[in-house]
Amino acid sequence: MFSGFYACENEGVGVGSILPMGVVKYDSLNPYDVRVTAFGKQLFFDARLSVDNSVSCSSCHHPARAFTDGQKTAEGISGRRTMRNSPTLLNVGYQPHFMFDGAIPTLEMQALVPLRDTNEMGNIDMQKLIDKLSAIPEYQQLSLELYGRNFDAFVLTRALGNFQRSLISQNSAFDQWYYNKDSTHFSASAKRGYEIFSKKLYCTSCHTPPNFTTYEIVNNGAAVLNSDEGLYKITGDSADVGKFKIPTLRNISLTAPYMHNGTLGSLYDIVQYYSKGGGKHPNKDGRIKPYELNSKEADDLIQFFNALTDTSYMATFR
Repeated sequence: MFSGFYACENEGVGVGSILPMGVVKYDSLNPYDVRVTAFGKQLFFDARLSVDNSVSCSSCHHPARAFTDGQKTAEGISGRRTMRNSPTLLNVGYQPHFMFDGAIPTLEMQALVPLRDTNEMGNIDMQKLIDKLSAIPEYQQLSLELYGRNFDAFVLTRALGNFQRSLISQNSAFDQWYYNKDSTHFSASAKRGYEIFSKKLYCTSCHTPPNFTTYEIVNNGAAVLNSDEGLYKITGDSADVGKFKIPTLRNISLTAPYMHNGTLGSLYDIVQYYSKGGGKHPNKDGRIKPYELNSKEADDLIQFFNALTDTSYMATFR
């Protein structure tokens, strides 16, 4: 059983944390601990977590790409492909639910999905994975020291969750301007772009600062581009066909290609897609409507997107 969660101020977590982004939620049996975070980091980069020792969590979540992989859909063991794009893990500790369909309530539970998925890490028999990892003396010793128990699925998922909650990115040029009143790195073009984003197009109704998402599960029309039925696969409600979690726009310049299926390759493609009112799916959210921008306005909007980039988190991965 998973315990209740408590809100934990992210003191000491991340680099350049300056925003009122709320609090990171930690499992009460898995409080923030720098040693556990370091243990989770080891596991995150260890390909032995896959059934054939070929794929690690970092294979689909590269630090330099804001913990995405630059591919349309994730690639797992033996070159197998998933149906969905790899989302960023930055600021994942603020999220209320996980996966593109929002079906999983905790990071600890989410970790089991790629570990067991036959197209990702392939551990259909989790006990075999636990036996393999617990036979690593360092992992067994850390498990005893940090959790007072032999290495098991409890330890594995909680160490990974602790590490992922430490991945904070909230010191972009936009943040410095908007929250710290420092426009040194926030260009006039980016400022115009934010005005377009927030006041002309009202994109903030779905991509609300400071997290630049509301975490709602909605249909943006992109479901017509492939056969993934989104939330419908969980609920069986036809009204949920094609619904996916609204993604954060933070570090969007680093996380191409875009959409749940990776079908849009550039920020310009995104602007063009939404200017046409998105796809024509019958479940499409009513907030998505066509708009017109001239080339200068489109460039300003993209400059604003670029100003949401913050790579200060990379200091711990060099």
